[in-house]
Amino acid sequence: MDSKGPSLYAQAGPSADMTRSIEEDSLVDGPLISADALHSAIRREFQTVPTHCHAFLLSLLHVLYVVLSVCVAVLCVLKFGQEEVCMSILRNVQGDSVIVFGKTCLWLLVLVFTGCVQHHHSWARSRGYLRFYRRTQGLKQLPLIIHSAGNVLLMTLLAARLPQTLHIYILLSILGLEFLVAVPCLLYYIVKVMRFNRERAAPDVSQEELSHTYSITDIPTETGFRGGSTLEEVVEKQADLIEYLKQHNTILSKRLLNLTAQH
Repeated sequence: MDSKGPSLYAQAGPSADMTRSIEEDSLVDGPLISADALHSAIRREFQTVPTHCHAFLLSLLHVLYVVLSVCVAVLCVLKFGQEEVCMSILRNVQGDSVIVFGKTCLWLLVLVFTGCVQHHHSWARSRGYLRFYRRTQGLKQLPLIIHSAGNVLLMTLLAARLPQTLHIYILLSILGLEFLVAVPCLLYYIVKVMRFNRERAAPDVSQEELSHTYSITDIPTETGFRGGSTLEEVVEKQADLIEYLKQHNTILSKRLLNLTAQH
């Protein structure tokens, strides 16, 4: 009796393993979802970055401010025959003070714009667009830096107490130089954001998966370690990637359940 037991188990072993493998295959071989369906779902859920509209509006306000400042300086400070009109509009406020007040309001608008841009770009980074975030990281700070530098020059000019005619000419020169530097930066930023919205690309991780799938040679990417990268940059990139992958796994699980239910 005991000698037959092992032989029976030996004979039943292959069939049992085959049955177990068939059961496991039946669990795995469900309705598979193609990668194209997942990428098309990701593309449909792409959320644009709306800050190009804010940058365009800020550019228009900057143009309006410079034009009005020139009008106030020429008509009210240099007094080219329009003193009654200036007195009726500005009352007892001096023309150069109005220009300084307007500059303060414009700087506050730039500060609000920078905070709004930072919010939307951080949201894009959390959705996996690390390259877009890093390529525009310095660009989105330039308007605030330029306007802050203009404020420093303006305060230096006010502290110098120059003659009124020379004072107003230098003031207009500062505003013109600031305009010539800040507005092109905003226009370049608008082009970058509009191009990003028009491409509607998948997150960086998905693009890298596609490039590794369809390419023969292994091309280094931004999310991995590169020879020219410092340790601080690598750690920051990896932290961004881990943060994105946590959110991406949650969203992908929900998307898989919905697509499986549809199939």
